[in-house]
Amino acid sequence: MIIIIFFFIAHWFLSLFFQTFFQHRYASHRMFTTTKGWEKVFHLAAYIFQGASFLSPRAYALMHRAHHAYSDTEHDPHSPHFFKDVFQLMKATALTFRDYLRHTKDPEAKFAGYYPEWPFIDRIGSSITSRVIFGLGYTCFYICFAEKWWMFLLLPVHFLMGPLHGAIVNWCGHKYGYQNYDNNDKSRNTTPFDFLLLGELFQNNHHRYPNSANFGKRWFEIDPVYPVMKALHLIRIIRLRKIY
Repeated sequence: MIIIIFFFIAHWFLSLFFQTFFQHRYASHRMFTTTKGWEKVFHLAAYIFQGASFLSPRAYALMHRAHHAYSDTEHDPHSPHFFKDVFQLMKATALTFRDYLRHTKDPEAKFAGYYPEWPFIDRIGSSITSRVIFGLGYTCFYICFAEKWWMFLLLPVHFLMGPLHGAIVNWCGHKYGYQNYDNNDKSRNTTPFDFLLLGELFQNNHHRYPNSANFGKRWFEIDPVYPVMKALHLIRIIRLRKIY
């Protein structure tokens, strides 16, 4: 049981870390700069740890920039206020993401560019073959180490880890919680102690300061990813645009 729980927690947080650190804070907002070599290390790590639910940084950045520009309006690609439930939100988000991924939807010029692209990894990571191989790997791991039948109920979470993280953040972060700022949208800070989503549920703060590397703004709002970014800045692996 301990092995399965450890594996689940490790996958949850490693997948989430690279989504918030690489696809969100770097690809979408360019909160920091880094060398091409380290960019590829982070890109490859995102593919490995996100696995079956790898998210193309380009498609992620285009969709996320549109979300900020049109937050909680009819043009927002994933505002929860235009869907009856979280499943409809996930479906619509997936379709928009697919259009950007396949280049079947032209992005607005103001959203394009300045995101990492590695065609080889992006193509493999977004392929059905890669997703199935990772899924089979998770399943085999559970067959080997799961001691109780209910543990297999965790497998769908592994398969859809990235989209689930996004759905939780987009749904809860624009519906539930408190506001520090009037951003002319419905963004909320869902919780003052956001460890399970690594700071991503400080949506009201983030929409106020979209280029700030620290999502926490009040003394009790702790963004667990920011100290990691600051440490990487101090050892010169990344360079934060501004220290907050």
